[in-house]
Amino acid sequence: MIRRRPTPWIHRWSRPIIGALAGLGALNTFYLTLIELGILKEAAFCPTSGIINCNAVLLSNYAKLFGVPLSLFGFLAYITMMVAALVPLRIDPQENKQLRSQLENWTWLLLFAGAIAMVVFSGYLLYLMAFQIKAFCIYCLASVVFSISLLILTLVGRSWEDIGQLFFIGIIVGLVALIGSLGAYATASTPHTGTGASAGLTSPPITTTSGPAELALARHLKQIGAKEYGAYWCPHCFEQKVLFGKQAAEELNYIECDPKGKNGRPDLCQAANITGYPTWEINGQLYSGVQTLEKLAEISGYTGARNFQNSLPGR
Repeated sequence: MIRRRPTPWIHRWSRPIIGALAGLGALNTFYLTLIELGILKEAAFCPTSGIINCNAVLLSNYAKLFGVPLSLFGFLAYITMMVAALVPLRIDPQENKQLRSQLENWTWLLLFAGAIAMVVFSGYLLYLMAFQIKAFCIYCLASVVFSISLLILTLVGRSWEDIGQLFFIGIIVGLVALIGSLGAYATASTPHTGTGASAGLTSPPITTTSGPAELALARHLKQIGAKEYGAYWCPHCFEQKVLFGKQAAEELNYIECDPKGKNGRPDLCQAANITGYPTWEINGQLYSGVQTLEKLAEISGYTGARNFQNSLPGR
Protein backbone atom coordinates (compact mmCIF):
# COMPACT_ATOMS: atom_id res chain seq x y z
CA MET A 1 0.00 0.00 0.00
CA ILE A 2 1.43 3.39 -1.07
CA ARG A 3 1.11 6.07 1.54
CA ARG A 4 -0.20 9.35 0.14
CA ARG A 5 2.25 12.18 0.50
CA PRO A 6 0.88 14.87 2.85
CA THR A 7 0.03 18.27 1.36
CA PRO A 8 2.65 20.90 2.31
CA TRP A 9 1.34 23.43 4.79
CA ILE A 10 2.11 26.33 2.42
CA HIS A 11 -0.21 24.78 -0.18
CA ARG A 12 -3.03 24.61 2.36
CA TRP A 13 -2.59 28.15 3.63
CA SER A 14 -1.29 30.01 0.58
CA ARG A 15 -4.64 31.42 -0.50
CA PRO A 16 -5.64 32.79 2.93
CA ILE A 17 -2.18 34.32 3.32
CA ILE A 18 -2.33 35.86 -0.16
CA GLY A 19 -5.80 37.21 0.62
CA ALA A 20 -4.58 38.71 3.89
CA LEU A 21 -1.54 40.35 2.27
CA ALA A 22 -3.66 41.72 -0.56
CA GLY A 23 -6.06 43.09 2.04
CA LEU A 24 -3.21 44.90 3.80
CA GLY A 25 -2.08 46.29 0.46
CA ALA A 26 -5.64 47.47 -0.24
CA LEU A 27 -5.79 49.27 3.12
CA ASN A 28 -2.40 50.87 2.47
CA THR A 29 -3.38 52.19 -0.96
CA PHE A 30 -6.89 53.16 0.18
CA TYR A 31 -5.36 55.39 2.86
CA LEU A 32 -3.13 57.08 0.27
CA THR A 33 -6.08 57.50 -2.09
CA LEU A 34 -8.10 59.31 0.60
CA ILE A 35 -5.18 61.69 1.15
CA GLU A 36 -4.56 62.33 -2.55
CA LEU A 37 -8.26 62.98 -3.22
CA GLY A 38 -8.33 65.46 -0.35
CA ILE A 39 -10.88 63.45 1.66
CA LEU A 40 -8.34 63.25 4.48
CA LYS A 41 -7.08 66.80 4.93
CA GLU A 42 -3.92 66.01 6.89
CA ALA A 43 -0.68 65.02 5.22
CA ALA A 44 0.34 61.37 5.22
CA PHE A 45 1.77 60.23 8.56
CA CYS A 46 5.35 60.00 7.38
CA PRO A 47 8.66 61.92 7.58
CA THR A 48 8.66 64.94 5.29
CA SER A 49 12.36 65.66 5.03
CA GLY A 50 15.43 63.77 3.94
CA ILE A 51 15.42 60.72 1.70
CA ILE A 52 12.20 59.40 3.33
CA ASN A 53 9.79 62.13 2.28
CA CYS A 54 6.21 61.06 1.61
CA ASN A 55 5.05 64.50 0.47
CA ALA A 56 7.77 64.70 -2.18
CA VAL A 57 6.51 61.39 -3.61
CA LEU A 58 2.76 61.77 -3.17
CA LEU A 59 2.70 65.32 -4.52
CA SER A 60 5.10 64.70 -7.39
CA ASN A 61 4.19 64.60 -11.08
CA TYR A 62 4.42 60.81 -10.90
CA ALA A 63 1.70 60.39 -8.26
CA LYS A 64 -1.11 60.49 -10.83
CA LEU A 65 -1.83 58.75 -14.10
CA PHE A 66 -4.31 60.40 -16.47
CA GLY A 67 -5.39 62.67 -13.62
CA VAL A 68 -6.22 59.72 -11.31
CA PRO A 69 -4.22 59.03 -8.12
CA LEU A 70 -1.84 56.14 -8.72
CA SER A 71 -2.82 54.70 -5.34
CA LEU A 72 -6.38 54.15 -6.64
CA PHE A 73 -5.05 51.84 -9.37
CA GLY A 74 -3.06 50.02 -6.69
CA PHE A 75 -6.15 49.68 -4.50
CA LEU A 76 -8.11 48.10 -7.36
CA ALA A 77 -5.22 45.72 -8.11
CA TYR A 78 -5.01 44.53 -4.50
CA ILE A 79 -8.77 44.06 -4.29
CA THR A 80 -8.64 41.95 -7.46
CA MET A 81 -5.86 39.80 -5.99
CA MET A 82 -7.75 39.36 -2.72
CA VAL A 83 -10.95 38.29 -4.49
CA ALA A 84 -9.07 35.88 -6.78
CA ALA A 85 -7.37 34.28 -3.79
CA LEU A 86 -10.43 33.87 -1.57
CA VAL A 87 -13.40 33.22 -3.86
CA PRO A 88 -12.55 29.54 -4.60
CA LEU A 89 -12.40 28.89 -0.86
CA ARG A 90 -16.10 29.71 -0.63
CA ILE A 91 -17.00 26.65 -2.69
CA ASP A 92 -17.34 23.40 -0.75
CA PRO A 93 -15.23 20.75 -2.57
CA GLN A 94 -17.55 18.05 -1.28
CA GLU A 95 -20.53 19.62 -3.08
CA ASN A 96 -18.95 20.85 -6.31
CA LYS A 97 -15.44 19.51 -6.67
CA GLN A 98 -15.18 20.22 -10.42
CA LEU A 99 -16.17 23.90 -10.11
CA ARG A 100 -13.77 24.35 -7.20
CA SER A 101 -10.93 22.80 -9.20
CA GLN A 102 -11.62 24.92 -12.29
CA LEU A 103 -11.81 28.12 -10.27
CA GLU A 104 -8.57 27.31 -8.49
CA ASN A 105 -6.74 26.69 -11.76
CA TRP A 106 -7.94 29.89 -13.41
CA THR A 107 -7.44 32.08 -10.37
CA TRP A 108 -3.91 30.73 -9.82
CA LEU A 109 -3.03 31.93 -13.31
CA LEU A 110 -4.71 35.27 -12.58
CA LEU A 111 -2.83 35.60 -9.30
CA PHE A 112 0.48 34.82 -11.00
CA ALA A 113 -0.11 37.26 -13.87
CA GLY A 114 -1.34 39.96 -11.48
CA ALA A 115 1.64 39.51 -9.15
CA ILE A 116 4.09 39.72 -12.07
CA ALA A 117 2.46 42.93 -13.34
CA MET A 118 2.46 44.47 -9.85
CA VAL A 119 6.12 43.61 -9.24
CA VAL A 120 7.20 45.08 -12.59
CA PHE A 121 5.20 48.26 -12.04
CA SER A 122 6.40 48.54 -8.44
CA GLY A 123 9.97 48.12 -9.65
CA TYR A 124 9.53 50.97 -12.11
CA LEU A 125 8.06 53.20 -9.39
CA LEU A 126 11.04 52.31 -7.19
CA TYR A 127 13.29 53.49 -10.00
CA LEU A 128 11.35 56.76 -10.26
CA MET A 129 11.62 57.37 -6.53
CA ALA A 130 15.35 56.63 -6.53
CA PHE A 131 16.44 58.54 -9.64
CA GLN A 132 13.71 61.04 -10.54
CA ILE A 133 11.98 62.11 -7.33
CA LYS A 134 15.03 61.26 -5.19
CA ALA A 135 12.86 60.54 -2.19
CA PHE A 136 10.97 57.51 -0.87
CA CYS A 137 7.54 57.07 0.67
CA ILE A 138 7.20 54.36 3.32
CA TYR A 139 3.72 53.49 2.05
CA CYS A 140 5.05 53.04 -1.48
CA LEU A 141 7.91 50.90 -0.20
CA ALA A 142 5.38 48.81 1.74
CA SER A 143 3.45 48.29 -1.49
CA VAL A 144 6.65 47.06 -3.17
CA VAL A 145 7.13 44.53 -0.36
CA PHE A 146 3.50 43.40 -0.62
CA SER A 147 3.83 42.91 -4.39
CA ILE A 148 7.01 40.83 -4.11
CA SER A 149 5.51 38.78 -1.28
CA LEU A 150 2.40 38.06 -3.36
CA LEU A 151 4.55 36.82 -6.24
CA ILE A 152 6.61 34.56 -4.00
CA LEU A 153 3.51 33.10 -2.34
CA THR A 154 1.91 32.54 -5.73
CA LEU A 155 4.96 30.61 -6.95
CA VAL A 156 5.34 28.41 -3.85
CA GLY A 157 1.65 28.23 -2.95
CA ARG A 158 0.85 25.31 -5.26
CA SER A 159 2.50 22.64 -7.40
CA TRP A 160 2.88 24.08 -10.88
CA GLU A 161 2.85 21.31 -13.46
CA ASP A 162 3.83 23.24 -16.61
CA ILE A 163 6.81 25.44 -15.67
CA GLY A 164 7.35 26.33 -19.33
CA GLN A 165 3.85 27.80 -19.62
CA LEU A 166 4.39 29.70 -16.39
CA PHE A 167 7.67 31.14 -17.64
CA PHE A 168 6.06 32.16 -20.94
CA ILE A 169 3.14 33.88 -19.21
CA GLY A 170 5.54 35.68 -16.87
CA ILE A 171 7.66 37.02 -19.75
CA ILE A 172 4.62 38.23 -21.73
CA VAL A 173 2.89 39.85 -18.76
CA GLY A 174 6.12 41.41 -17.53
CA LEU A 175 6.87 42.97 -20.92
CA VAL A 176 3.32 44.29 -21.28
CA ALA A 177 3.47 45.79 -17.77
CA LEU A 178 6.85 47.41 -18.42
CA ILE A 179 5.88 48.84 -21.81
CA GLY A 180 2.56 50.04 -20.37
CA SER A 181 4.36 51.76 -17.47
CA LEU A 182 6.83 53.49 -19.77
CA GLY A 183 4.06 54.56 -22.13
CA ALA A 184 1.79 55.86 -19.39
CA TYR A 185 4.51 58.02 -17.84
CA ALA A 186 5.80 59.18 -21.21
CA THR A 187 2.68 61.35 -21.44
CA ALA A 188 2.97 62.63 -17.86
CA SER A 189 3.27 66.37 -17.61
CA THR A 190 6.74 67.69 -16.89
CA PRO A 191 7.50 70.87 -14.97
CA HIS A 192 8.42 74.03 -16.82
CA THR A 193 11.91 75.50 -16.73
CA GLY A 194 12.54 79.13 -16.09
CA THR A 195 15.21 81.23 -17.76
CA GLY A 196 17.61 83.92 -16.69
CA ALA A 197 19.69 84.37 -13.56
CA SER A 198 17.09 82.77 -11.32
CA ALA A 199 16.42 79.84 -13.65
CA GLY A 200 14.76 76.85 -12.08
CA LEU A 201 11.78 74.54 -12.32
CA THR A 202 8.34 76.08 -12.01
CA SER A 203 4.73 74.91 -11.89
CA PRO A 204 2.50 75.10 -15.00
CA PRO A 205 1.19 78.52 -16.05
CA ILE A 206 -1.85 79.81 -14.18
CA THR A 207 -4.79 80.24 -16.56
CA THR A 208 -7.30 81.85 -14.19
CA THR A 209 -7.52 85.64 -13.92
CA SER A 210 -7.77 87.72 -10.79
CA GLY A 211 -10.64 89.97 -9.84
CA PRO A 212 -10.38 93.08 -7.65
CA ALA A 213 -11.12 91.05 -4.51
CA GLU A 214 -8.37 88.52 -5.20
CA LEU A 215 -5.84 91.28 -5.88
CA ALA A 216 -6.83 93.16 -2.74
CA LEU A 217 -6.51 90.04 -0.57
CA ALA A 218 -3.12 89.15 -2.06
CA ARG A 219 -1.79 92.64 -1.40
CA HIS A 220 -3.14 92.57 2.13
CA LEU A 221 -1.43 89.23 2.80
CA LYS A 222 1.85 90.61 1.48
CA GLN A 223 1.49 93.77 3.54
CA ILE A 224 1.08 91.91 6.83
CA GLY A 225 4.06 89.64 6.04
CA ALA A 226 2.13 86.45 5.31
CA LYS A 227 4.13 83.74 3.56
CA GLU A 228 3.12 80.81 1.41
CA TYR A 229 5.56 77.87 1.42
CA GLY A 230 5.34 75.43 -1.48
CA ALA A 231 7.13 73.41 -4.16
CA TYR A 232 7.01 73.67 -7.93
CA TRP A 233 5.88 70.03 -8.31
CA CYS A 234 3.10 70.27 -5.70
CA PRO A 235 -0.38 70.10 -7.34
CA HIS A 236 -2.05 71.54 -4.25
CA CYS A 237 0.25 74.58 -4.37
CA PHE A 238 -0.86 75.06 -7.96
CA GLU A 239 -4.51 74.79 -6.86
CA GLN A 240 -3.90 77.56 -4.34
CA LYS A 241 -2.52 79.80 -7.09
CA VAL A 242 -5.51 78.98 -9.30
CA LEU A 243 -7.82 80.33 -6.59
CA PHE A 244 -5.97 83.65 -6.55
CA GLY A 245 -5.58 83.91 -10.32
CA LYS A 246 -2.50 84.83 -12.30
CA GLN A 247 -2.21 88.50 -11.35
CA ALA A 248 -2.89 88.08 -7.62
CA ALA A 249 -0.63 85.02 -7.31
CA GLU A 250 2.29 87.16 -8.46
CA GLU A 251 1.64 89.53 -5.54
CA LEU A 252 1.98 86.82 -2.89
CA ASN A 253 5.10 86.30 -0.81
CA TYR A 254 5.72 82.78 -2.12
CA ILE A 255 8.71 80.77 -0.88
CA GLU A 256 9.91 77.85 -3.01
CA CYS A 257 11.04 74.98 -0.77
CA ASP A 258 12.61 72.72 -3.38
CA PRO A 259 16.22 73.66 -4.19
CA LYS A 260 15.58 72.73 -7.84
CA GLY A 261 12.70 75.21 -8.07
CA LYS A 262 12.98 78.78 -9.26
CA ASN A 263 14.40 80.99 -6.48
CA GLY A 264 14.49 77.93 -4.20
CA ARG A 265 14.99 78.70 -0.49
CA PRO A 266 14.87 75.35 1.34
CA ASP A 267 16.74 76.96 4.24
CA LEU A 268 13.78 79.24 4.97
CA CYS A 269 11.37 76.30 4.81
CA GLN A 270 13.48 74.26 7.22
CA ALA A 271 13.79 77.21 9.59
CA ALA A 272 9.99 77.57 9.58
CA ASN A 273 9.59 73.81 10.23
CA ILE A 274 7.48 73.28 7.12
CA THR A 275 6.31 69.65 6.84
CA GLY A 276 3.86 69.83 3.92
CA TYR A 277 2.86 71.96 0.96
CA PRO A 278 1.33 74.41 0.69
CA THR A 279 1.70 75.87 4.17
CA TRP A 280 0.73 79.42 5.06
CA GLU A 281 2.44 81.41 7.78
CA ILE A 282 0.09 84.17 8.91
CA ASN A 283 0.53 86.22 12.09
CA GLY A 284 2.93 83.64 13.49
CA GLN A 285 0.60 80.67 12.89
CA LEU A 286 1.03 77.86 10.33
CA TYR A 287 -1.91 76.63 8.24
CA SER A 288 -1.37 73.49 6.14
CA GLY A 289 -3.11 72.61 2.88
CA VAL A 290 -5.07 74.57 0.31
CA GLN A 291 -6.96 77.39 2.03
CA THR A 292 -10.09 79.01 0.65
CA LEU A 293 -9.79 82.73 0.04
CA GLU A 294 -12.59 83.26 2.56
CA LYS A 295 -10.55 81.53 5.25
CA LEU A 296 -7.39 83.42 4.33
CA ALA A 297 -9.36 86.66 4.58
CA GLU A 298 -10.74 85.67 7.98
CA ILE A 299 -7.49 84.56 9.63
CA SER A 300 -5.49 87.47 8.22
CA GLY A 301 -7.91 90.20 9.30
CA TYR A 302 -8.75 91.27 5.74
CA THR A 303 -11.70 93.66 5.67
CA GLY A 304 -12.05 94.37 1.94
CA ALA A 305 -14.40 92.98 -0.69
CA ARG A 306 -14.94 89.21 -0.69
CA ASN A 307 -16.66 88.58 -3.98
CA PHE A 308 -13.97 86.07 -5.01
CA GLN A 309 -14.56 84.69 -8.48
CA ASN A 310 -12.33 81.62 -8.80
CA SER A 311 -12.99 78.07 -7.66
CA LEU A 312 -11.41 74.67 -8.18
CA PRO A 313 -13.01 72.21 -10.63
CA GLY A 314 -15.43 69.86 -8.88
CA ARG A 315 -15.65 71.98 -5.73
